[in-house]
Amino acid sequence: MNQLKIILFLAVAMTVAAFTLFKGKDAPTDRISAINAIPKLLDRNKDLQSGSEWADRQNIYVASRNKIVDKNDPMAHYNLAALFVSEARITGEHGHYYPAALEIIEKLLSDKELDEDLKFSALTLKAGVLLSLHQFDKALEISKEAIEMNDYNAQAHGVLADAYLEMGDYENAVKATDRMMDIRPDLRSYSRASYLRELHGDTQGAIEIMQYAVQAGYPGSEETAWAQLTLGDLYRMYGNTENARATYEDILAHRENYPFATAALAQLKSDEGKLDEATHLLEQAIAVIPEIGFYIQLAEIYKSKNQTEKFAEIMADIDEMFEDDRKSGHNMDLDYANTLLSLTDRDDEAKKYLDNEYNMRPENIEVNMSMAKYYQKIGDIQKAKQHLKVASKTNFQHPDLTNLQADINK
Repeated sequence: MNQLKIILFLAVAMTVAAFTLFKGKDAPTDRISAINAIPKLLDRNKDLQSGSEWADRQNIYVASRNKIVDKNDPMAHYNLAALFVSEARITGEHGHYYPAALEIIEKLLSDKELDEDLKFSALTLKAGVLLSLHQFDKALEISKEAIEMNDYNAQAHGVLADAYLEMGDYENAVKATDRMMDIRPDLRSYSRASYLRELHGDTQGAIEIMQYAVQAGYPGSEETAWAQLTLGDLYRMYGNTENARATYEDILAHRENYPFATAALAQLKSDEGKLDEATHLLEQAIAVIPEIGFYIQLAEIYKSKNQTEKFAEIMADIDEMFEDDRKSGHNMDLDYANTLLSLTDRDDEAKKYLDNEYNMRPENIEVNMSMAKYYQKIGDIQKAKQHLKVASKTNFQHPDLTNLQADINK
């Protein structure tokens, strides 16, 4: 089939496909209306379309829609939701894909005759989406429900471990990760074990296990690139700049234009004081996906260079992006509070968002680190020390924490 015929075939397939999870008299009869009711697969930036991955994803999308229309196939609903979760990670379009995935999962779970195995998978996927939306308390509740249905699934224990970790229950996070490792030692389980090692002060062990995670992945895949990025960040944070640089560059050698690696290289340039080069790299990353973290890195550069007009402009963009996240159900309170504390004098506003996080997960180390930073900034050293004590309970050696400890304990 030549290229023109393929394009025409896909166009026809996209036109006739329709989506519904409803049955009986409420089912849409107009196929065009049904098509318009389907959450869209957004076109990727051209820099994210290299290789066969994007074509494969489009094929999965069309095939899933057709099965939903023709057979009301529950598995097709699950596949579509899983596709959206993956696309959210790759494209950064969280505001579109995560609500779309939840919508499909909720309708799938509303089927009273749903197969138990598929219900388990849907619950596990739902918990993962809730984690991505930083709705950690809800994710913990759903992941526990999934584990009650199936205690022998590594992915479910991984989601449970993440939920425990974010809620600050590190003992149970370790247990869930150990269980995941017993069932399936792979990239995902190694990655979780690595972070727990780091969290408990074993930075070298964390690096070694993350190396295993990278080796367990398929070169060039998004999942492997993310593991490499995490490994590079470990190298950078704990003083091995050259290994960090080599790791980020290796990501780009296998996955061209991967924006997170480009932004990581920009951070190395910033660390070296090469701010113009860092700015150029961040602009490249932003051209691929509008990741809020890249904008925050740029804001830090503009502030350090006293470029007040550019700083004000990008802070306005950052405020708007955080607001858009909130509207789509993405809880970014901790990230926003940290941004406000480090870049602005809007301390009272930052405290409001910190309180939201602290009320949900008062034992979480990162939340208590941020609370300590806030109280240090306003001069309440006693309260800063109280939160610092919680943040230090696992012997975490992250430079941000050790620097904060040194400053507060002077």
